[in-house]
Amino acid sequence: MSRFRPHLLIKKAQLDANDLRQCLRIAFGAVLGFTLSKIMNWQNGVFFVMSPILLLALVPTLNRHIVYQYIAQILLVTVLVGFVQPLLSPHPVAMTLTVLMVFAGLFTLMSRGPMFLFGAMGVVQLSITLHFASYNSIALSPMLSANIVAGALALVIAFLMHTLFPDVAHRPPRKRPDKPKSNQRHEVILASLVATASFVVFQCFDLRDSLSAQIATVLILFPLNWKGAGPAGWNRAIGTLVGCNFALVAQLLLQTHSHQLLLVTFCFWFGVLVFARYHMLEGGVSAAGFSAMSSLAVIFAQYLTPQQDVVFDALYRFSSLAFAVLLTLCLIYLLHRLLNRFSATRLI
Repeated sequence: MSRFRPHLLIKKAQLDANDLRQCLRIAFGAVLGFTLSKIMNWQNGVFFVMSPILLLALVPTLNRHIVYQYIAQILLVTVLVGFVQPLLSPHPVAMTLTVLMVFAGLFTLMSRGPMFLFGAMGVVQLSITLHFASYNSIALSPMLSANIVAGALALVIAFLMHTLFPDVAHRPPRKRPDKPKSNQRHEVILASLVATASFVVFQCFDLRDSLSAQIATVLILFPLNWKGAGPAGWNRAIGTLVGCNFALVAQLLLQTHSHQLLLVTFCFWFGVLVFARYHMLEGGVSAAGFSAMSSLAVIFAQYLTPQQDVVFDALYRFSSLAFAVLLTLCLIYLLHRLLNRFSATRLI
């Protein structure tokens, strides 16, 4: 573990014009989803806020290829959770093996590169919906309907944001390094086993209030290997701490006015805008800035109501996430050492 040196992934000294436009797209897109979910009183508000953030923060452009991937992952999650999960849920072993195979397929697409968005969003959305679907108190059909509506709304918001705040210069496509076959096998096996282990834990225990911890166990797998997951876990924890502290400060400022949607919306918009700037300084990858945004989105969308403040939720959120990230990193490291013992799965 001596090779792991935690650090913050600051890649830029200042934002360029395109980065500024993307910050505005993220902030106003997230606020639009948040405001609509509150006005319409939609259930599972986290879907309506996280979906625009994922689509606008992780993808700097919007084209037909990206839209197809986004729609495909919505259909995949709907089919698996709506039909396969009810069929196999009485059979835990079969359900676990099915989830493992699906995760392996998604991480394979992420490791190869061109279908990274489909794999990444599929893993995140599938993890969340499978977790919620395991509780008898949560109706499956309304949750899946909310996921579909949130996905469609996120596409509309993304198109609107790219129209209002278009890039001012052409963005060159990101270059993806060529990976040896042993690296691809290493990444797919490691990430699939860890994601499945997270699925099993959240199926066995009543952790419905630990959504952030579950998302964190998946997001730190995005680098697909130990060398990237270690810094990712560190940045995830730092971002969550900052995001939770911002939510606490916002609660102190709001006091008993958390029922005033205009005030709540302004606090949320300001926080997302600040963290979006940091996200772009990190190169637009899933690191501390993105973690802070997602933490703020979950707290404001899922827990902040006129009858409930966010003090307990923010404190519980960080403590549960830190514990989940620590356990996940330990498992990643053990699997990394095990896979490196074989030439066919050695990370070069």
